[in-house]
Amino acid sequence: MKPKPFARQLKRVRRICLELPDVMEKISHGEPTFFVKKRVFAMFSNNHHGDGHVGVWLTAPPGLQEALIEEAPQVYYRPPYVGSSGWIGVELDQVNDEVLDAHLRQAWHLVMRKGKSNVRVAQRMSPESLQRGHGEAIVHRRTAGAAPPDRRRSGAAGAPSGVARWDDERGVRPRQVSGTAGGCGVI
Repeated sequence: MKPKPFARQLKRVRRICLELPDVMEKISHGEPTFFVKKRVFAMFSNNHHGDGHVGVWLTAPPGLQEALIEEAPQVYYRPPYVGSSGWIGVELDQVNDEVLDAHLRQAWHLVMRKGKSNVRVAQRMSPESLQRGHGEAIVHRRTAGAAPPDRRRSGAAGAPSGVARWDDERGVRPRQVSGTAGGCGVI
């Protein structure tokens, strides 16, 4: 029996999500939903109330939803209910696995870091680079009230591929947690 079109898309989402640490899948609001630390970071959507989308709804950093929808409205949409909170809808048949992986990892990371006041995620990507699977996101570990670190690149001797270290005069050492290798353009 040939799989239904939405089954192939769900399999893609499930494969990527369940590779991430501490992820749990359960049915929520009638759809497969992915949780980390008891918080939702991704929800599969199969033609929700007849909207025509077979997609995934993802938590996203502020401002990304508008930029992506403006840049590629055939790929990205504002999902019902959670769209007002900045979540993005991704039309699954319009993105390759690398871009989908990047979006899911970013959503996972945003939820994992929620509530940690000493962490700031600075996005350095454009909608075009996300479409191509490029870009980067930097995680800055800061002390309360400290200014953002000076971003002078220092050697990352012995660091795995895609990891760079940044130094400043206070000794704060944010680290790049993903790069463009393997299509991972976001955290």
